[in-house]
Amino acid sequence: MDIGLLLLRLVLALILFTHASQKLGGWFGGNGLARQGEIFASLGLHPGRAMVLAAGVSELLAATALLLGLLTPVGALLAAGTMVVAGVTMQLNSGKFWNIAGGGEYPYVLAAAAAVLGFTGAGAYSLDAQVSGEAWSTVVHEPATWVGALILLAALAAAVPFALVVRRAAAAR
Repeated sequence: MDIGLLLLRLVLALILFTHASQKLGGWFGGNGLARQGEIFASLGLHPGRAMVLAAGVSELLAATALLLGLLTPVGALLAAGTMVVAGVTMQLNSGKFWNIAGGGEYPYVLAAAAAVLGFTGAGAYSLDAQVSGEAWSTVVHEPATWVGALILLAALAAAVPFALVVRRAAAAR
């Protein structure tokens, strides 16, 4: 199980890092901050540049936390929240669920994978596992079901205001 959790963390960290790098620096064929800001604004996310910065920094922080397996519930929350917002934004703008049609399927899968780590913890091959202390162990290393549930609820709650704004912008077009 621990090897599986390590692989899940590493893949998510890599994907989130490349997403952030595309947005913020234009790496890996991305648009960079200025152009991505225009795209975000056209989707109803205003101010576009600030929203890109918030999404990119959230993805970078999540990638770092998941890569190291340090404060994994925080990294899982950042990843799940950012990806649910991305999925909702894409789905509302395209009117479609599936990724091939411009929908939010792919970000939803990433959000679900991140949320899984809220239920399981980072596993033995993580910095979380190396930190001792009863409170740390209960919440971070061996999380109870409520930690994962809280991550899911918080990610969904984070998407609500964005969904309302994007839906309003899409209706105005």
